[in-house]
Amino acid sequence: MWIVFECPSCHVTGVNEVVAQTEQLRCPQCSWQRPVAEANRSAAEPVNCVVCGCEDLWRQKDFPPRIGVVIVGVEVLVSTYFWWMMMPKAWLGVLLLFALVDGVLYTLLRDVLVCYRCGARHRHTPLEGRHGYFNLETHERYRQEMLRLDEAKRG
Repeated sequence: MWIVFECPSCHVTGVNEVVAQTEQLRCPQCSWQRPVAEANRSAAEPVNCVVCGCEDLWRQKDFPPRIGVVIVGVEVLVSTYFWWMMMPKAWLGVLLLFALVDGVLYTLLRDVLVCYRCGARHRHTPLEGRHGYFNLETHERYRQEMLRLDEAKRG
């Protein structure tokens, strides 16, 4: 399993591989490290976040969101052009083509686990269905927790 995370100490994005022999998760830049729980070292789906220990993880397609926004933007521009030029077949063809591309990407891409608290991404791990998809209520709970912690640090 590969972990992509932001170091809690130096805030540098790091990538670490966790295998059965891995005992410590380390930042590639600073001296920050965290022990890896025995349950997370197995070949199964992680029980909790390897970086912060949070038990709330959610599944997401392993696709960069920025590229997705660019694709949607191109689709809107191209389809709007054909609609403006009163070419309904081309307009509909563009919409169907992008829908087909979206469907193919959705079926081919793997899922990753994302931590609600720290945002660490757990890649290349077998998913057994222990963790569900995004839940707005859980996300909001962790967002409010972060706001309270930031306010306590400032005040």
